[in-house]
This record gives sequence, C-alpha cells and structure tokens, in this order.
Amino acid sequence: MADPMHQFQIAKVVELPPVNVPGLGLIDLSITNSVAAMMAAAVLVILFYAVASRREVVPGRLQTVGEMLYGLVGSLTSSIIGHEGKKYLPFVFTLFAFVLFMNMLGMFLVFTATSQLAVTLTLGLMVILTVVGVGFAKNGLKFFKLFAPSGVPWPLYFLLVPIEILSFLIRPITLGLRLFGNMLGGHVVLKIFAGFVVAMGSLGVLGWVGSALALSSVVALTALEFMVAFLQAFVFAVLTCVYLNDVVNLDSH
Repeated sequence: MADPMHQFQIAKVVELPPVNVPGLGLIDLSITNSVAAMMAAAVLVILFYAVASRREVVPGRLQTVGEMLYGLVGSLTSSIIGHEGKKYLPFVFTLFAFVLFMNMLGMFLVFTATSQLAVTLTLGLMVILTVVGVGFAKNGLKFFKLFAPSGVPWPLYFLLVPIEILSFLIRPITLGLRLFGNMLGGHVVLKIFAGFVVAMGSLGVLGWVGSALALSSVVALTALEFMVAFLQAFVFAVLTCVYLNDVVNLDSH
C-alpha cells in the first residue's frame, strides 16, 4: 500500500460472465473499480440536480451551488460559441458535471476514474466525434474549410493544411492527456507526502518535526488538489466549447 501507484490499479468489483460478440469475441462485462466510480459519479450528478433543481423561495445551499455551476457553464457556452451556444449547453454541462464529480469522488477514498487514460481519451474522442458530427450537419462539405483558413497565400496551403489536419486529429489526445496527467500527478504527490508523515514519524524527535512539516504539506496539497479537480473539469468544458465554436461559426474561421 506504500506504492503511490497502487491506488490506480484496476480491480474487479463485481464479476460477470463474459459475452460473446460476433466479430469481437468474448467481452468481459465485469464491473471494475473504475466503472463503479463512473457509475457512482453519474448517479450523484442525477441525485444532486434532482435535489438542487427544486425551486424554493429561499434557495438552499445545494440549489445555490447547482444554479451557480449551471450558470457558469451557460455563460461559458454563450461567450465562446455565441448566440447558438444554448443549443450545446446540455452536452457541455453534462460533460462538465460528469468530469467534476469523478474528480471530486477521487478525493474521498473512491477510485479516481479520470486517472485512467482509457477514460479520459474516451471522453476526448466523444467530444471530437460530436464536433465532427455538428460540423457536417451544419456546414456539409464546407466542414473541410476548417483545415484551410481564408486569407492565406495559396502556396502556404501545402504546409498549412497538413498542420491543421494533424492539429485537429491530436485534439482528443491532448484533451484526454491533460485531464489524466493532472489527476494522476496530483494523487501521486499526495500519496508520497502522506507516506513521509508515517515514515518520518518513526525516526524520533527530529522525525516528528519532519512528519509535522509533511502533514502540513499534505493539507495544503489536498486543498490545491480540490481546486485542480474543479479547474480540470472547467478547462475540459472550455476546450469543448472552443472546438464546437470552430465548426458552429465556421465562416469566421
């Protein structure tokens, strides 16, 4: 348990029989700690807003927090995407709330699903597929204009177009890696400093001083990690809005 990477190991929580899918073979549908954490986050989002959406004359704490988060993402979509931002608010807000609750659950003795690259890359891929779908639905073949900005001397297109295509294709990777790296790194640092508290406490009086310093560092890092958990969900929502804006307002690209 002293291994800081132990907390990220995938383990089966509920064993289920595999299912044979034609063309794919046997698929293991067992529920792992990662899947359980994602399910818990989804259920908590639903329960939270089932309670927070009650319109009381005097808003309670949950209603105030719920409205604040919704208003935050609502103003984000409007400011980045423009007057059409409300169409995409449900999608962006769902992503924001889901990532936020997964990050926060990871701070309370629950497996951090966003510390798994498979989870974050899947979310990033889902965002880009949505962007492509919106781009073709709204612009048709003009979607490819995204890779050839106007106002550029034509000889530069031979260099610019491949760069734009490559930049677009790596968006889901960078989107997933950013979230994964921040959550993984923060939890590893917390585990290391927590190990210092125990290890140095057994070294006598001088060790107790070091243990106290390590403990104060853990408290400070925990507060920082809570802030990072929120900021990473917010950044994920911001980048989703930016990518959607590229195809929604393609004519201004």
